[in-house]
Amino acid sequence: MKTQTVLVTGGLGYIGSHTCIALLQSNYDLVIIDNLINSNISALSRIEELTGKNPKFYNFDIRNKDKVNDVLDNNDIYAVIHFAALKSINESIEEPLLYYDNNVVGILKLIEALHEKRIYNFIFSSSAAVYGNPSKTPLTEESPRSATNPYAASKLIAENILLDLAKADDLWKIGILRYFNPVGAHPSGLIGEMPNKIPNNLMPYINLVANGDLPHLNIFGGDYDTPDGTAIRDYIHVTDLAQAHVAALKKLKTQNGTDAYNLGTGLGVSVLELVNAFQESNGIQIPYKIVDRRPGDSESVFADPTKANNKLKWKANKNLIDMCEDSWRWQKEF
Repeated sequence: MKTQTVLVTGGLGYIGSHTCIALLQSNYDLVIIDNLINSNISALSRIEELTGKNPKFYNFDIRNKDKVNDVLDNNDIYAVIHFAALKSINESIEEPLLYYDNNVVGILKLIEALHEKRIYNFIFSSSAAVYGNPSKTPLTEESPRSATNPYAASKLIAENILLDLAKADDLWKIGILRYFNPVGAHPSGLIGEMPNKIPNNLMPYINLVANGDLPHLNIFGGDYDTPDGTAIRDYIHVTDLAQAHVAALKKLKTQNGTDAYNLGTGLGVSVLELVNAFQESNGIQIPYKIVDRRPGDSESVFADPTKANNKLKWKANKNLIDMCEDSWRWQKEF
């Protein structure tokens, strides 16, 4: 049987690099495109070290359609997994045009090129942010979608583009994967999250406090209607998330049109519970301060992953301790 080649955009980023490892270990050939704006070239050599395989790598922005066409002309691409996007909610509020240009124009240029080359298998990296500020949890794939910031809006627009595309042309097979809160790192300690600035996400923020780079953790809001007053989220280990992409890729073979999947554990965990788990698993105290809520933050957001469990035959297996230990191991190595 011929080995299938998958094009991974943004393949050297946090989730992309872990997914590349999972794909290579599942015997796919890879072509990676990454502009390295929010990633590091060192991830490529680490992917090679962990898998013993050498994926093709192209360094450019996917909005350059001519270069995308060159890659498609020179490689026999079976499917595309599209990660390449900007992802900071706060930055998107400050620079909305940057986010619409990168995240929306980016996917438009990419799918135009794929359509012209008759490549119709597509996995899209979306987000639970498309559920806005939900009034009811757990969230199913049928929960109302809305956007409370430009980042979420860019993902929602991209989803709608893909839904309309599949309605207009039944050759397309599209998987939309809505991530909840990815954390952790590869258990080797060689691959993990590398934020370029002070992070917005909780776990890399905790790591920087544990490492002594920041004096304390700010916890935004201690007066929510939750058991300990802090916000509740659904934290999922990044390697579990990577395996979901492999499962979704396999599912495309029997899928028609577009299907969306929530990728989470289904367990709501508060900010303080995560902090306590990190302290317990790594033996490190994390000083913190309760500060004002951030505008737009939701009280409780967690998934109902039943559809992904049943249709993709996938389930998150790593627990909170795994997430904390692997995250800190990566931070120490990095």
